[in-house]
Amino acid sequence: MCGINGILGLSDKKNAEQKVIAMNTAMKHRGPDDQGFFIDKKIALGHRRLSIIDLSAAGHQPMHSFDGRYLIVYNGELYNFRELKFELQRVVSGSKEQAYLFQTNTDTEVILASYIRWGAECLNRFNGMFAFAIWDSHTKELFIARDRLGIKPLYYYFTEGILAFSSEIRSLLASDLIKRKLDETSLIDYLRYQTVHAPNTMVKGVKMLMPGHYMKGSFNKVTIHSYWNISETISDESKGKSYKEVCSDVNTLLTKSVERRLIADVPFGAFLSGGIDSSAIVGLMSKVSTEKIKTFSVTFDESEFSEAKYAQLIAKKFNTDHHEIKLKPADFIEQLPNALKAMDHPSGDGPNTYIVSKATKEAGITMALSGLGGDELFAGYDVFKRSLDLNKKNWLNLFPSFARGIGGDILTTLKPGVASEKISELLKQNKVNFNSFYPLSRQVLMDNQILEIVNQKELPINKVFEIVKETNTSNLQSEISKVSIAEISTYMQNVLLGDADQMSMAHALEVRVPFIDYTLVEYVLGVPDKFKIPTSPKKLLVDALGDLLPSEIVNRPKMGFTFPWKQWMKQELKNFCEEKIISLSKRKPFNEKGMIKLWNDFLSDKPNITWSRIWYLVVLENWLQENDITD
Repeated sequence: MCGINGILGLSDKKNAEQKVIAMNTAMKHRGPDDQGFFIDKKIALGHRRLSIIDLSAAGHQPMHSFDGRYLIVYNGELYNFRELKFELQRVVSGSKEQAYLFQTNTDTEVILASYIRWGAECLNRFNGMFAFAIWDSHTKELFIARDRLGIKPLYYYFTEGILAFSSEIRSLLASDLIKRKLDETSLIDYLRYQTVHAPNTMVKGVKMLMPGHYMKGSFNKVTIHSYWNISETISDESKGKSYKEVCSDVNTLLTKSVERRLIADVPFGAFLSGGIDSSAIVGLMSKVSTEKIKTFSVTFDESEFSEAKYAQLIAKKFNTDHHEIKLKPADFIEQLPNALKAMDHPSGDGPNTYIVSKATKEAGITMALSGLGGDELFAGYDVFKRSLDLNKKNWLNLFPSFARGIGGDILTTLKPGVASEKISELLKQNKVNFNSFYPLSRQVLMDNQILEIVNQKELPINKVFEIVKETNTSNLQSEISKVSIAEISTYMQNVLLGDADQMSMAHALEVRVPFIDYTLVEYVLGVPDKFKIPTSPKKLLVDALGDLLPSEIVNRPKMGFTFPWKQWMKQELKNFCEEKIISLSKRKPFNEKGMIKLWNDFLSDKPNITWSRIWYLVVLENWLQENDITD
């Protein structure tokens, strides 16, 4: 796990060197163990190293191929690198393919050798999380790729024959190639969803390479290609199988996924909230590892937010070396500035991961497993049930949208609140179906609320409506898989994975996510709805695990990994939040009166303005200030 960056197209080598050094320095937190550079005519590459596999100096990057033609910078982990290395070392009788002469024991060199052997097709052979760039000194072509599910980030900027790329936006900004200007269309996306959906970012001109894509860059030209699409790679292996057989397959795939992710030459552990997902990961780690597992959880004095008893139960069952991070308001306030400063791209949910990552790293852990992805894959959110219920309400489409809209307005008057506002907005859509329902389910502020706080009379097209339409093809029969794909393609990739990367790497901690091994994802998405209907919490996952988890964990109320924000924002954090809201309200895109009214509505407990509808605005202003982004 590392940080990478590079610039293609600058003629002045000294200028290129200065810029790539500045980019490396801006993300030194990602790789405290080593750094390296390569500067040549019109190409500059930089790397920060966090050593996980092969800790020796042989893993230094940028890394050359044994013949010197190719050069790689790489961020991530390739879990099947040993199998691929064995294949690449073989000389096949009658084949023109030559065995690669490996110089190291790193997965980095396996990626490089795979690209030399198979070209872009190598990506279909990889199982891992990665973002890497390979320079071919003969063809003068740069090949950049990102993993299937977008676990590792890759940002880029291309203009006037200059291509710059990096693991972080702030690293790109450090190059001084980019004007620090706010992208106002992306701003509206953020106001809707507390994130900006790839390929866009909050900075004008800066893009993110989409998950499952690769880029080819040469002087004056960039092309982008897809090599994996979540809607088109669904497995049919479960077809015709019994429920028992499907459960056995899921158990095998998840166990293998956990086992793959324990390959490391450094101390490792796991995040443990005491929920089904994190408990499952810890249980399987204990099953396949010969080492005692170290686990980490956050606890609060406010008992209604603390999951300590559930985490303790799992820690005891699997005899883990358990660490509780006791968090008081004063502790959080003390750490909050650093948590916000660590945010490479604004998000409403990042500080949670920052706190537990910090404590995990301080305990001597360099790699940790997380239960992220379990809810998206195994129908763990309420949105799955609501989507299934919606299918029973097709009769709503018998009424014209204006008539449904009147009903929605009546509902919000009689029962004001977030849920009522979303139902009302859904009823006003041209058609009430999944494609119109899902984007509203994840929306933070409704469009009418956004129009009250911005200086616009009309908003751009909702990005999530487009994503849902593109990813959920008409031939996809599974309603539950439709929701899973929407969750993975929006909330998980653009919020959860982004937060996990930027907040863990702020402490040079690598986080691995077994639930989104692509082989498991492809299989579960192909499982029939009848086996996944959430009649009980994550039924398929729980049944697949057998007696691994105690009933107290399976049947506990779902809390989520959150902090008591509402209390803090009205008390200990009130002055901080108010200062940021006022500052944001004075920026050109915002309506000052509307913003102050929103803040006052929160303070007066207006039911449709919850803490999350304020906090992500606080985060936004802090990020704009930290990165000197102008209107």
